[in-house]
Amino acid sequence: MLFLPAQAAIMVGLGRLVTGPSARRPPLSEEGSASRDLVERRGEVANAVSEFFSLLASTQVVVGVTLVCIVGLLVLPRLPLQTEALFLGASVAVQSAVFLLVTSFVDRPRPDVPHLDVAPPTSSFPSGHVGASLALYGSLAVIAVLRMRGPWRYAVAVSLLLMAPAVALARMYRGMHYPSDVVGGLLNGAATLLIVGFALLYGRESTPEPARAQRPGPGPDPRTDGPVIVVRHPHGCPDELADRLDAVLRGHGHRDVRWILTSAEHACGTLAEELPAVRPALVVVCGGDGTLRACADVLAGTGIPLVLVPCGTGNLLARNLGLPMDPVAALDGSLAGDSFGIDVGRVRGDGLAQTRFTVMAGAGFDAAMVRDASPRLKSRMGWAAYVLSALRHLNDPGVRLTVRIDGGRRQRRRARMVVIGNVGTLQGGLPLLPTARPDSGRLDVVLFDPQGAAGWFTAAGHLASRLLGRGVPAPTGAGAVIGAGGGTVAGRSEAGGALEYFTATRIDVCCARPQPRELDGDAVCDGVRLTAEVEPGALRVYLPRAPGAPAAAEEAGAPAERAAPLPAAPGPTP
Repeated sequence: MLFLPAQAAIMVGLGRLVTGPSARRPPLSEEGSASRDLVERRGEVANAVSEFFSLLASTQVVVGVTLVCIVGLLVLPRLPLQTEALFLGASVAVQSAVFLLVTSFVDRPRPDVPHLDVAPPTSSFPSGHVGASLALYGSLAVIAVLRMRGPWRYAVAVSLLLMAPAVALARMYRGMHYPSDVVGGLLNGAATLLIVGFALLYGRESTPEPARAQRPGPGPDPRTDGPVIVVRHPHGCPDELADRLDAVLRGHGHRDVRWILTSAEHACGTLAEELPAVRPALVVVCGGDGTLRACADVLAGTGIPLVLVPCGTGNLLARNLGLPMDPVAALDGSLAGDSFGIDVGRVRGDGLAQTRFTVMAGAGFDAAMVRDASPRLKSRMGWAAYVLSALRHLNDPGVRLTVRIDGGRRQRRRARMVVIGNVGTLQGGLPLLPTARPDSGRLDVVLFDPQGAAGWFTAAGHLASRLLGRGVPAPTGAGAVIGAGGGTVAGRSEAGGALEYFTATRIDVCCARPQPRELDGDAVCDGVRLTAEVEPGALRVYLPRAPGAPAAAEEAGAPAERAAPLPAAPGPTP
């Protein structure tokens, strides 16, 4: 969503272009003739057809169809398609918001020909009807490809995508827009679909076949020798899903399964109390990043392996490790996979008792976004609820701070946000910390401080280029100085100074005034200090085996449970 200001700025720039001196030069100067030619070709049948397509993109119809489809996506499927419903509603709303913003800066009269519709008071550029039609029907086309089965889904998607060009022709025919206006509408709608789609649907697969819950005739597995503790978040993993996960565990030979429920007061339930008594062979965590963080704080350094079942809002560690987002598939694959050692971060601060994190620790903008996200919206909309919260804090001022890398000198900086990461990719595949890996033995740090609108646009463009160039390691960058401990003691500045990166085994951040703080997506008390250290390989996790990869036990002399370099998490394909 950080790219939306850039989209609006580009559309305003295009509007100024078509209404400026370029309007007196071809091809823009010929657009009036094109509108008059269409008037001469009007007829009763064409009038009726154009009226139909124009009506399909009117405000009343777009709003009505959007609401009906959202309700249908939430009510009709066996499992509500909440993310898809949010994608549809957000696409239509964002396109409309950008359209209204552009028309407040661009004032272009309608073509000087007889109009077949009542002209709205907004500018002729860009076409709101065309943009709205592409946002609405294009969103439905994307959902059709993702959620329908069989070859008919492509025919449905193509039919829906053809609606926007049909509306464009209808609007020009009816004398409401110049050709450049409808091109602008198409660009606005297409940009909205790309940005909102990347933010909400990136990494989601088409509807899979139901995951199998049991395997016939499982062979001996050393992981079945002891009891299994399952830590379950009651809302993220309801009873019906718990029954399916229990079937998967039994299908892999686990008979002695102890279930623990979490609560608001105890994020890992009674895991710490039961661990010494039960001495489990395996701990399964069914929840989000917050539940995982609490369990990792107990399990780190014990050698007891963990299986992560993504059932939360963000599931950032699961995404960075390449786990399937389907809980049953994630558990099934991990139980048949191999063990890897991953790092955890140990963090403390003023008013913050020492604890651990597996994903990120932050202060400033991101923590304020996490703190103020509505719990009700998070339960209904997933991680997209954070986007709405982020919009409220875009104008929050930065703060003066000092950062100390691996015990070196304190460096004075100013930033809107500080993020210390064990992994680097956020929701939507956004690589905020492109060199971070959970098995690197280091933590990555970014200071984010865009200055003014230009700074935001530069930062958004830089992150967009990273997103589109995904899978390519970030360059080290000129001026990076590596310290004795392997950390980057002099920051690597990018995006015109809006982003500054460090790597270290220990980071001390001290802010000039109290800031919101967060750990793995959970808000903690405000404060001025964060001190984080890495614990290399402290947490053992089971991950699904890559297709075609041999089992660890099949390698010469290699035990099934071993610490090994993590396989690369699957990245998006351009």
